Amino acid sequence: MTSSSGQPLLRADTGDETPPRYRVLSARAIVIWAVLIVLLGLGMTVWLLLAYTDGNASANRTQLEAIRTAGTIVVGTGGAAALLLAARRQRSTEIALKHAEQVAAATEKDAAARRITDLYTKAVEQLGSDKAPVRLGGFYALERVAQDHADQRQTIVNVICAYLRMPYTPPPEQPSKADAETVLKEHHETAQERQVRLTAQRILTDHLKPGPDPHPAPTFWKNIDLDLTGATLIGLNLDNCAIRSADFRSTNFTDRVHFDSATFTDSVNFASATFTGPAYFTSTTFTVPVNFASATFLDTANFRSTTFTGPTFTVIPKFGRPSFPNAATFWSATFNSVAYFDSVTFTGTAFFMLTIFNNAAYFRSTTFNGITDFESATFTGIVNFASATFKGAANFVSASFPRIAVLRSTTFVDPVPEEVQRYLAEARAPHEDTSTDET
Repeated sequence: MTSSSGQPLLRADTGDETPPRYRVLSARAIVIWAVLIVLLGLGMTVWLLLAYTDGNASANRTQLEAIRTAGTIVVGTGGAAALLLAARRQRSTEIALKHAEQVAAATEKDAAARRITDLYTKAVEQLGSDKAPVRLGGFYALERVAQDHADQRQTIVNVICAYLRMPYTPPPEQPSKADAETVLKEHHETAQERQVRLTAQRILTDHLKPGPDPHPAPTFWKNIDLDLTGATLIGLNLDNCAIRSADFRSTNFTDRVHFDSATFTDSVNFASATFTGPAYFTSTTFTVPVNFASATFLDTANFRSTTFTGPTFTVIPKFGRPSFPNAATFWSATFNSVAYFDSVTFTGTAFFMLTIFNNAAYFRSTTFNGITDFESATFTGIVNFASATFKGAANFVSASFPRIAVLRSTTFVDPVPEEVQRYLAEARAPHEDTSTDET
């Protein structure tokens, strides 16, 4: 917007209502009001003289009183006008002062916003540097901005996650002897990038720990969503972290991974994720849907005392077709919702001791290549082992079976566990056909 002279009109955005506009009292209006007051005085004088003068001595006194009265009226009217002008001036001054305060506040807010934007922009630019120390400085600058400005935290977390999602191959511990100088330099740069990524991960994990309840730590960033789809994460440690939602689809977890005592309050997705090292989910709490479909565990997977639950039974942990080449531990885990382990392959030992299934549990077409231990497990809802294969020893000692257990086409390479035989005998369900293959 420009004025008639072509100069731009600057308007501060205070966030408040637009102040009311007041018309300026012009010189013409002042002259008109002055003339009206004089005419009022003269008119009153003439009227009083005509009304109370009859030509004698007493009339002269009356005339004098009339003039005095007219003068008093004129002076009083002028005084009232002066008071009105003074009140108007005072109100205009107060309005101008308030507007000036609003402009100052808006200017300060604008300056703060520009400061944050400048810090954010410079930090993001640092992340694009080819020098690892500069990138490290960029992450620490972003951390400082997020810690000081809560409304910027999710945005900065998104930037950190985006960096971690960029393609990366961890370097070998030692380059091969045949490597030339260029390859050695690339190995050095990759090793430096590893440290940058570890720092980025550490910033996330340090600020996702609420600390002891009911007083969260001042460094805790609440209600954060993580999008690490397809990222390569190195030794991620989310122990005791509180996260709203997390997307780990196709994520490559290298080295040891920890989710012990972590809490997820919104959706969690590990579909097609790969765990190359041991994965620990001890005492983890999933209060929302969690998906491990097609996940691959190349080392030990420990879900001991993990709780899969939700406000209703719509929460469905899905373990469809993941692979557990080594030991998988669900010892003392609690499934308060439907648990799907359909088509899962357990290559190593599968521990389900003391596990509680408070809803249906599905192990259809599941393959247990090693020892399977369901000792003292509790099945409250339907349990379905249709077409499951137990190639190693299966232990169901003290397991509590529900009224309905589907064992159709289930195969036990070792002898059928006594508890299973006893259940079948008691159930007398001819359609639940159990076969053995000891060859």
